[in-house]
Amino acid sequence: MASKKYVYFFGEGKKEMKKLLGGKGANLSEMTNIGLPVPPGFTITTEVCNLFYDLGERWPEGLDEQIDGNLSKLEEKMGMAFNDEKNPLLVSVRSGAAISMPGMMDTVLNLGLNDNSIKGLIAKTGNERFAWDAYRRFVHMFGDVVMEVPHEDFEKAIQARKDKKGVKFDTELTAQDLKELVEDYKDIIRKAKGTSFPEDPKEQLKMSINAVFGSWNNKRAVSYRNIHDIPHDIGTAVNVQAMVFGNMGQDSGTGVAFTRDPATGKNELYGEYLVNAQGEDVVAGIRTPLPISKLEEDMPENYRELQDIRARLEQHYRDMQDLEFTVQEGKLYMLQTRTGKRTAAAALQIAVDMVDEGLIDHRTAVMRVEPQMIGQLLHKQLDRKEKEKADLLSKGLPASPGAALGRVVFDADTAVEEAKKGKVILVRTETSPEDIQGMAVAQGILTARGGMTSHAAVVARGMGKCCVAGAEDIKVFEDKQYFKVNGKQVNRGDWITMDGSTGEVFLGQIPVVDPELGKNFETFMSWVDEYRKLGIRTNSDTPQDSRVARDFGAEGIGLCRTEHMFFQGDRIKSVRKMIVAHDVDERKKALMELLPMQKNDFIEIFNVMEGLPVTIRLLDPPLHEFLPKEDEDIQEIADELGMSFDELKGTIISLHEMNPMLGHRGCRLSISFPEIAEMQSRAIFEAAAELTRKGLDIKPEVMIPLIGSFMEIKILKDQITKIAEDVMEKYDIKFEYRVGTMIEIPRACLIADQVATEAQFFSFGTNDLTQMTFGFSRDDSGKFLPGYIEKGILPKDPFATLDSEGVGQLIKVGLEKGRETRPDLKVGICGEHGGDPDSIDFCHKIGMDYVSASPYRVPVARLAAAHAALKEESS
Repeated sequence: MASKKYVYFFGEGKKEMKKLLGGKGANLSEMTNIGLPVPPGFTITTEVCNLFYDLGERWPEGLDEQIDGNLSKLEEKMGMAFNDEKNPLLVSVRSGAAISMPGMMDTVLNLGLNDNSIKGLIAKTGNERFAWDAYRRFVHMFGDVVMEVPHEDFEKAIQARKDKKGVKFDTELTAQDLKELVEDYKDIIRKAKGTSFPEDPKEQLKMSINAVFGSWNNKRAVSYRNIHDIPHDIGTAVNVQAMVFGNMGQDSGTGVAFTRDPATGKNELYGEYLVNAQGEDVVAGIRTPLPISKLEEDMPENYRELQDIRARLEQHYRDMQDLEFTVQEGKLYMLQTRTGKRTAAAALQIAVDMVDEGLIDHRTAVMRVEPQMIGQLLHKQLDRKEKEKADLLSKGLPASPGAALGRVVFDADTAVEEAKKGKVILVRTETSPEDIQGMAVAQGILTARGGMTSHAAVVARGMGKCCVAGAEDIKVFEDKQYFKVNGKQVNRGDWITMDGSTGEVFLGQIPVVDPELGKNFETFMSWVDEYRKLGIRTNSDTPQDSRVARDFGAEGIGLCRTEHMFFQGDRIKSVRKMIVAHDVDERKKALMELLPMQKNDFIEIFNVMEGLPVTIRLLDPPLHEFLPKEDEDIQEIADELGMSFDELKGTIISLHEMNPMLGHRGCRLSISFPEIAEMQSRAIFEAAAELTRKGLDIKPEVMIPLIGSFMEIKILKDQITKIAEDVMEKYDIKFEYRVGTMIEIPRACLIADQVATEAQFFSFGTNDLTQMTFGFSRDDSGKFLPGYIEKGILPKDPFATLDSEGVGQLIKVGLEKGRETRPDLKVGICGEHGGDPDSIDFCHKIGMDYVSASPYRVPVARLAAAHAALKEESS
């Protein structure tokens, strides 16, 4: 039986074999097959990488022989041989995963040089300095990458040599200097490792292959995969390729280029190159590269050939490509092509342009742009060049994207006052609903505690504000008006800048730039809507947010949180009167003060969302959240309410709960105090009646939160229905409305068939459902969840991406049971998962009707829904 094929010579593979050959290997084969000038070589498959780890960092049986066979083929093709004194073969050894991870893994160049083959390189090139320069580069790189000798040790040695000679640049060292430097480097290895630099090229090759496989699990590669959601088990291929040299004189050079501008998407060759240099010189920053357009002056024939190759590659791959090339003594060689990384703006420009050019269709264009990229377009962004020079203070969770800079404040009241004078950043240990006004005026929010679905994160995303949450190395001293981080103290009034897309916090001011959406955005999003099947609603509590969401394409409101309205203006006083009331009459009196305010809230939102459904959740949080905690605040509010300090303090103590998230909240409040649900329902229906009378098409949906038993929804729906009938009779007008429930408790999923006899729609509150299914506190789990993800216990933060195996199965059960009872049951989700692409994909697969996302996530959700539909079609 033939042994498994582990090694493919360039040309044996094709671009579709990325999973096996990695992106680099598959594309080197593809470029070879279409006749581009590619130095020959071979690829060791990604399967070997996984076997390497499974076998305790050993090679699988038969790999040695396959490498030897392909090496012989390479020697024959090049007319060269390893360790040859006259015509030595030199190779590069590079990584290449199926998903591009630029710069994360290791590379070795000029492999094959030793004290014997250096003679052949000198004889062949007639350039002694070039040969010794290649040798010293190889010993340095091999010592650093393969033998793990600190890079700085080699840098110190070459700097000492330059200092001794009184020169500034490496290029000013002579052949003799470089020859002596090779021996210096070998001494450094000997002293550091207790072993000599290996002279046998085959041993060099084996050690380098192992080093590349080993780099798959280096710290930066693992971190990169975590950040970009790349699986840890796909492994890297290893590419062994004949060396070509860009450092053989003024007719040689090396460069990197993109077939279009990766920052703007402009249709022109973009990149940099260096004359008389090797690849690492371009990225090392030792010499300043030249713009690719200058190549037309220095090497006009090579420039024209590169432009031809650019056009061929775009026609062939039908996407923007990232290229590496070398010119050796006037001959151009292609060393790599891969799909080019690009900014969000460039992705949109390229997608639209390539459709116009006839390269791709709408479907392909839609799949080319990642949903998260659309999110980046909608928020202010930091100036990239200035950010690179800034003083990084801390890094937390990227809770809400965008950029913000402002003076630090530590409480909501100060934020409101200081925001009248200029920009502020609200810094809190954690936020609460009482901070809402401060959050509304702040440019951004920074918290030391909390996760991706903490109060700060949810509200900030809803407002489209930058937020960094859970920056746990920050210690906030709110009473003293400063925070400390890594030995630095930042005081009230000091400037900080935040990047909500990365979670980074900087000291001082970094300029921000506005997003530019323009015509491309509208054109692209119209294509998106051709393919998606899921409806997209928004989570919105204000007319301003509702307008933003509708402009972004929201098809209604999936969650309007009424409790946020209670903190506006003077109405908090009426809320507190309601809470401290001694009897039902007092409570009703306070609620009647709130009724016109709530009605006006709904009128404003209904006006913006005219013709679209608006789902309004009845009061959800426990009542203690509306009362103060500090004695000073308690005294102030007691005076305001005409109560004694002790009386109010006693009320607050009586409302205290050991676990308020599982306590007296949601529908339980309305069962205990039916007058609360009565006031809110009446406000909703009177607003609908008044606007319907004016000829507007109003579609109210009343959502009862935290249902856990059939009788809860039965009692409350009966009450709501009676109020709706009373209002329609009072206004002598008819309007359509729905009553449904927010399913947040596992038990509700299991009895969903009973609940659906009353509920006309289900909206899964996935934040609380995740919390209750896992038994995690969403505000405290940030302390241990990163460790769980790092250890592989969980693949992702379940509050950021829906846990399809557990929480998702409960949702699926609830949906199926509900539709058994009520086939036309509308089903959606309104937790923060409604804006997460992976979660949206799950919602599409199980047959939901819609997802609801914060306003600035609506376009992301639209694109993610289109991706889900197109993936399903192609599977």
